[in-house]
Amino acid sequence: MTGKKVIAICQSGGEFETDEDGFLNYKGGDAHAMEIDDKMKYKNFKTEVAEMFNCNLGTMIVKYFLPSNKKTLITISNEKDLKNMIKFHADSETAEIFVMTEVVVPDASQMPGSRSSRTTLSEAGVPVDAPPNVIEDVIDYSNQSGLLFGDSFDIVGDINHVDDVIDIPPEIAVPLNVVGSYHEKHAKATEIWQNNITGVGQRFNSVHEFREALRTYAIAHQFAFKYKKNDSHRVTVKCKEEGCPWRIHASRLSTTQLICIKKMNPTHTCAGAVLRTGNQATRSWVASIIKEKLKADPNYKPKDIVNDIKQDYGIQLNYFQAWRGKEIAKEQIQGSYKEAYRQLPYFCEKIMETNPGSLTTFTTKEDSSFHRLFIAFHASLYGFELGCRPLLFLDSIFLRSKYQGTLLAATAADGNDSVFPIAFAVVDSESDDNWRWFLIQLKTALSSCRDMNVMADREAAAINALPVSRTITFVADREKGLRESVAEVFKNDEVYHAYCLRYLSEQLIRDLKGQFSLEVKRLMVEDLFATAYATRPDGFQRCIESIKSISVEAYNWIMQSEPDHWANAFFPGARYNHMTSNFGELFYSWVSDADELPITQMVDSIRGKIMELIYTRRIESNQWLTRLTPSMEEKFEKESLKGRSFHVSLSTGNTFEVRGDSIELVDIGQCSCSCKGWQLTGLPCSHAMSVIVCLGRDPYDYCARYFTTSSYRLTYSESVNPIPSAERPGRNEISQVAVTVTPPPTRRPPGRPTTKKTASQESMKRQLQCSKCKGTGHNKSTCKELALEFSTI
Repeated sequence: MTGKKVIAICQSGGEFETDEDGFLNYKGGDAHAMEIDDKMKYKNFKTEVAEMFNCNLGTMIVKYFLPSNKKTLITISNEKDLKNMIKFHADSETAEIFVMTEVVVPDASQMPGSRSSRTTLSEAGVPVDAPPNVIEDVIDYSNQSGLLFGDSFDIVGDINHVDDVIDIPPEIAVPLNVVGSYHEKHAKATEIWQNNITGVGQRFNSVHEFREALRTYAIAHQFAFKYKKNDSHRVTVKCKEEGCPWRIHASRLSTTQLICIKKMNPTHTCAGAVLRTGNQATRSWVASIIKEKLKADPNYKPKDIVNDIKQDYGIQLNYFQAWRGKEIAKEQIQGSYKEAYRQLPYFCEKIMETNPGSLTTFTTKEDSSFHRLFIAFHASLYGFELGCRPLLFLDSIFLRSKYQGTLLAATAADGNDSVFPIAFAVVDSESDDNWRWFLIQLKTALSSCRDMNVMADREAAAINALPVSRTITFVADREKGLRESVAEVFKNDEVYHAYCLRYLSEQLIRDLKGQFSLEVKRLMVEDLFATAYATRPDGFQRCIESIKSISVEAYNWIMQSEPDHWANAFFPGARYNHMTSNFGELFYSWVSDADELPITQMVDSIRGKIMELIYTRRIESNQWLTRLTPSMEEKFEKESLKGRSFHVSLSTGNTFEVRGDSIELVDIGQCSCSCKGWQLTGLPCSHAMSVIVCLGRDPYDYCARYFTTSSYRLTYSESVNPIPSAERPGRNEISQVAVTVTPPPTRRPPGRPTTKKTASQESMKRQLQCSKCKGTGHNKSTCKELALEFSTI
């Protein structure tokens, strides 16, 4: 919504009226319009509004309605409120804003019986938009009587006005609630519920309808109750406060489903309990109240729900009541999580029907509960085979959905070094077995793509007739069974497994037994990365010796960690200098944004992101005029410029000597250089550039084809198609599907998920260091050497 302007229609001087449906309508007053956007500061906004109506900034109150909700007024009192209001109206051209005035009573510290020096009319219960003469009369009367607005009264019985206590003229009477001064904002929010229960003889269509009416009635009248009897045909309820005579009994009318109030004592002799607890605010009631706001703001937090319910209804919820209410509201907005699992078979059929060539498959456990789901869209498989390097990154992300789980993913790097999603799976947990299953499905999907002869003759010629099979390099963790699974699943194919350097460094720190300071651990990790990036064995040896000088234990661990799987100096495959498996961060951000949705909606959200990505990059690449993609063109130019100062010794063969900062040998026939820069990146290094130019050849001809603009366009040549919502199944259609899928047995515990430290965070946490002996693992107060020193004195 950044940059979008909203026309704010500002109104003041009128009054609100409540219609029969409980909606608030603003009548009368003046109106002005102004343009606002998300860059406007709250201070400037408030100043401009005050100038419109000649209001005092200190006493001005600004409120608004949420879109499609004209029952609850929302206050704008700070920068965040203003930005939220603009965000909530992102799809609207206009927003109605209501300007009110909070009149401050003059210093009353000298008044008889005074307990405060400042009280506002809103605290006293006087409507802030009341006519000025009424406000003046109330102030004058309070001065005369010594009554201070804001004082609380312990009043027993059914008291509605101050004039029930003292003789105040009716035209300036101020409403009170049973526990003290009346809060107008609470009254506006609940006045529509005050007559939900009228007395004996009132009828309801069902027990549920009676219970809901009773609940809202109790909230409106600020008291709590408890059930004495509560079943399908009768309900007996009493006030929760001991000794209070308020009670009600309703039961079913014979031969009907109607519930009728048979007995009721409407008198309270208590102060209520709803202000102290939220026990009358059920989860479904909270959900109904916050639903519209949650729809406008999906990040509506439980703590904000607690504050808003307290402010608008005077009810104090705890965190878990708000959290559970939000969960119910989310399910009402998004759909049922259980229903989504039931729709899964149908949903998979629709994906393959609308995206031919895709592979979707799922499995269930013996009890029909969900186990795993695999998705690979044809456009992704096709783009990988035609335009991407044979390089796949394997990684996972924990899901925060109601039933938890983990998402496994395979992503690739396109010709512009941007992430290209290939396949993903939702599984019940990250395990050896689930990774093996994912790799089996991935292999099947890639093989099927090749077997479908997706490369037409024209396209095959454009890419120099790609071979049917390619040597794929997987960049992944060596743990979680991946070391064994990659080798086992692809045993008949020539593949390489490059260990993720990030996971490797975390494991190194985790496995070290000695006590090392944070600084030392960082140095070891830096040296490990330098060791991995070293292109030749002598460079590798220098870096490993640096680690050995710090810790022999770390040196031995690294030498036993199979350097031929992660060190550039020894790795036999091509990973184009990509050392870690978390290359697909963009893809994982999409997952994080959608992982709280029901499973089918989460998958469809990811599908929509992939569809948008492919379309956007296809359109962008149509504007490119260079032979290589922009990022590769930039690298190409840098190497070309660097190579101009080198001296080349020509020969009759394919091998040439290049002198610069070092002496390197370039083999044009093998596309290799002794510096290994050419082999590692797929682009001619500066030494190769100088040789190619000396030979009078075009350096572009020696770049890996994956970096050309034509290959990039082939990567994004196919589209991911939408799944029409009109074809989503009804219950009858789902029942015809043979397989039944139920939710997994694991459920997320209530409340905010516990933030677990990653291995690197745990291993890199600060170590205690003694300021006396400089040792680690203890401080000065527990230093044994210091204690020994004192004992010898």
